[in-house]
Amino acid sequence: MAELKSYSADLHIHSKYSAATSNQMDIGSIAAQAKLKGLSIVGTGDIFHPRWLGSVKEELAEVSEGTFEHRDHGTRFILTVEVEDRDRVHHIIIFPSISAVENVREKIARHSKDISSDGRAHLDLSGMEIAEIVASQNCLFGPSHAFTPWTSIYKEFGSFKECYGDRLGAVSFVELGLSADTDMADRIAELSEFTFLSNSDAHSPWPDKLGREFNRLSLAEPTHDEVVKAIKRQDGRQVNLNVGFDPRLGKYHLSACSRCYKQFTMDEAARLRWKCDDCRGWVKKGVWDRINELASYPEPRHPNHRPAYLRIAPLAEVIGLATEEDPHDPEVKSEWEKLVTHFGDEISTLVDATAEALSKVTRPQIVEVIKSFRAGTLRVISGGGGRYGHLEIGPEAVKKSPPKPQRKLTEFIK
Repeated sequence: MAELKSYSADLHIHSKYSAATSNQMDIGSIAAQAKLKGLSIVGTGDIFHPRWLGSVKEELAEVSEGTFEHRDHGTRFILTVEVEDRDRVHHIIIFPSISAVENVREKIARHSKDISSDGRAHLDLSGMEIAEIVASQNCLFGPSHAFTPWTSIYKEFGSFKECYGDRLGAVSFVELGLSADTDMADRIAELSEFTFLSNSDAHSPWPDKLGREFNRLSLAEPTHDEVVKAIKRQDGRQVNLNVGFDPRLGKYHLSACSRCYKQFTMDEAARLRWKCDDCRGWVKKGVWDRINELASYPEPRHPNHRPAYLRIAPLAEVIGLATEEDPHDPEVKSEWEKLVTHFGDEISTLVDATAEALSKVTRPQIVEVIKSFRAGTLRVISGGGGRYGHLEIGPEAVKKSPPKPQRKLTEFIK
């Protein structure tokens, strides 16, 4: 048997050709940021868009069928797309080749008005019909962010059978989404046979988006065929770790108003008929409450094949918390690049590097917040209604962090 190694993969992202996506989501930026993040494999996303497909063909070298590599940064890409069906359920498709992309696109193009203009095409097809088409081309297929209250399978349906019908066998995986984790999803009996994926759904290449959730895969080499074996759990290949948000940081974790973000219990929301009693906005049912509705068990029952789930927060957010700066601030980005360059990737920095090693690279207050993150003493303020949750520094980290230097009066007189 071939020697297996661990590779990090983020299989759900979007290009600059999807709505509400950064213009910097181009091949070069994604490849460069993926390398800094520590990702070996990235899904292309949006591969039905003709200009994005053209970029993949022009800027990446095919190293084996269905596997492409950036010439400068070495990041591997596999061909993926997210589509929306007629019930507003989102699905991820992983393709074995360019020809499979072109064949599937030809079959579904007449059922879409925006397949050439939006990277995430809207299809006038059911989940079952899409499953049948992609299975004929040996694609992998599964629902995106399965629990979110806007565009997901469990928003529209009470079971996978209701969505996929007699094509349920074509479904290979379930994407958890930012507001759920393995402990939550494994309370639902019908999910026990599926491989779970944790992906970023990134709309920008920056450190708090790309790779904010990813999968550690046991592979012989970073290729499409090996990724398929890992998702199907064949020949010893497997997902050996899901890495993602503490689900409380997701923007749909709790039920909350989608206008003012006031949070509600299920009983409160139902009594108010899902209308906010402050601003009259609609209350969106949170993932926590939806899973409680669907749950087969009061506690998770993990099947033997289920890997551990490592809860993380974006390192940029942790640094921003320590420095009291926005995660997108140039100072935060500079500190992030220094740390991941020194330790290799975010996980090594957040989880593995010793406090002594961190102290040699970064400021004391950042070390204290990372230590607090590891100890689980950062406060997590849950998200809901479309607003992300956030972290707050607990009293112990505040006490141990050195005071920030006073700014000189002359700094303000310019």
